Amino acid sequence: MTNSFTSGRRSFAKGALAGALFLASAAPGAASASGPSGSPLLRLPAPTGPYSVGARVLHLVDHSRNDPWEPGIGVRELMVTVLRPAVPGRGFPRVPQLTPGAAAEFALLAHLVRPHLPAAGVDWAATLTHARAGAPRLPGRRPVLLYSPGGGDARTMGSSLAIDLASYGWTVVTVDHPGDASEVEFPDRRPGRGRVRTTVLRPDFDAATFHTMIDTRVADLRFVLDVLGLERVGVYGHSAGGTAAAQALHADRRIAAAVNLEGYLDQMDGDLLPVARQGTDRPLLLAGTDGFRNARLDRSWAALLAHSGPVTRRQLDDTHHWVFTDYAALVPRLHGAGLMTAAGRAAMVGRVDPRITVPAVRDLVRSFFARHLPTSLVG
Repeated sequence: MTNSFTSGRRSFAKGALAGALFLASAAPGAASASGPSGSPLLRLPAPTGPYSVGARVLHLVDHSRNDPWEPGIGVRELMVTVLRPAVPGRGFPRVPQLTPGAAAEFALLAHLVRPHLPAAGVDWAATLTHARAGAPRLPGRRPVLLYSPGGGDARTMGSSLAIDLASYGWTVVTVDHPGDASEVEFPDRRPGRGRVRTTVLRPDFDAATFHTMIDTRVADLRFVLDVLGLERVGVYGHSAGGTAAAQALHADRRIAAAVNLEGYLDQMDGDLLPVARQGTDRPLLLAGTDGFRNARLDRSWAALLAHSGPVTRRQLDDTHHWVFTDYAALVPRLHGAGLMTAAGRAAMVGRVDPRITVPAVRDLVRSFFARHLPTSLVG
């Protein structure tokens, strides 16, 4: 089934009014606010669920695999953030979106990874999330969701959606894919890498690189399930992360439901992934934008939709590819501060106000998992 829902002002007027208060800090009109350096303060929208959210960062090492991008490392390492409903309290600091080392590297890489972003004038280390470090988690077991970011993006660019989901009762694990991600900061150095690893991806990467990226991501997600001892989870991802989420659903029965936020379901040579060729018997949401829609995406998604499994397609109109990430809130502020052009903003997230698009994306993902992996499943 294919359904389109349009993020125009009339269609989402009610949602915009409901979200206006909690998203006021993300509105373009607030772009005159600035930090000590004079750069614009980039704020992420607050979560809307009833729970406070605590964060814990984990360094996971898979000794059974070598790193595909840097074989000299000798193992495959991941950095993940576990976000859980937490005991409310003000005694715990808010977690920055980017660690200092990651922010320093991203300041150099941002306009290379995402060419519409400014090359200077942004204090990427100043943005705080709404999760709190060290906050004690609420008692009880909760269903788990894993998040895989887009190719060239770090897990931190999915903070807003992940924290919002955690505020409604899920435990959310955001997963970095080092070597692919723009930058990943580790607790320490080790042979073969420094403390911060930056991406090996280049704009002209080839089909073999894409194949390695997707296979590695699927293996990364399955390793997280192994090492954390997880069963019956949900997985969602953006772009290459969405591709990996759909293929991981096909490959691993521990995954009960998945959301693909605008990821292809084929290789760059046109060869369909197994999930598109064979279908799925578990729920899968394909969510896209009209700005990024193209023949390759339509072909690979149509192949999956041709099967009889529980697959649904949705589309957000008047938006673009990175509306599913923190850029939905950050890019309009950069545009409002004069650091991005209107064309650059439209090419990344569309022209619609984030007070409309952010609630639309949150509602889309949350309602899917509420149906297929509800927080009431476990106490």
